[in-house]
Amino acid sequence: MPGDFDLSDANRVALVTGCSRPQGIGFETCRQLGQQGFAVILTARDADKAETLASELRNEGLDATAHALDISNTDSVKAVIELIDKQYGGLDTLVNNATGSAGRNMAPPSTADLDLARQIIDVTLLGTWRMIQAAIPLLKNSSAPCIVNVSSSAGLHSDPILGLTGKSKAPPAYGIAKAALNALTARFADELQETAIKVNAVCPGFTATFPGMERLGARSVAEATKGIVWAATLDKAGPSGGFYRDNELQEW
Repeated sequence: MPGDFDLSDANRVALVTGCSRPQGIGFETCRQLGQQGFAVILTARDADKAETLASELRNEGLDATAHALDISNTDSVKAVIELIDKQYGGLDTLVNNATGSAGRNMAPPSTADLDLARQIIDVTLLGTWRMIQAAIPLLKNSSAPCIVNVSSSAGLHSDPILGLTGKSKAPPAYGIAKAALNALTARFADELQETAIKVNAVCPGFTATFPGMERLGARSVAEATKGIVWAATLDKAGPSGGFYRDNELQEW
């Protein structure tokens, strides 16, 4: 029955997308959720990479399984959701970490590569949208379900550095896609406000996801991920529809 899935004698279940790198935010999110007792479903487009990372978590004593998942592909999303339904019967937390890669394309909007922009938007916005649509029925079986959209201050008007009109703007397609992701967060939170599902966007901040980034002022992946895990473990009284950094609500 809806609301009865989160039993005291069963692990809560979390699905995290975009987990392909050992130094990535997705992998660290899986680790921290696992440390809190979640059964973690770690996903990436490359099944071998996902399994390697899940095996590392299992070696740490955590409950982790791996699945191939391409959120830009409806059949791939459907297959993973069906597997979760069959194995667990519900889902407590969905962390949408997968995002389209902007690479080094810093061209302004007037000369931007629109084929690349389409790829970024298809994953960052439409892939996340597709994932949430598919997961909602399973999330409704949880007593405290959470959706976290891993976003970026690149999609804000309020950030004076990396924001949409900041001094050091992110690649335009990336920032625009993240702005749209923030809007999607607000719309889903509004639609689901009469349910138990909490939907929030979280910015991990400038994070050392590649070696050497610490020298540029980036913080550790472990530190950056704490805010994502906070939003992924909200209780019934938690907020919904906001954009957060380090558990603090940010202006859009």
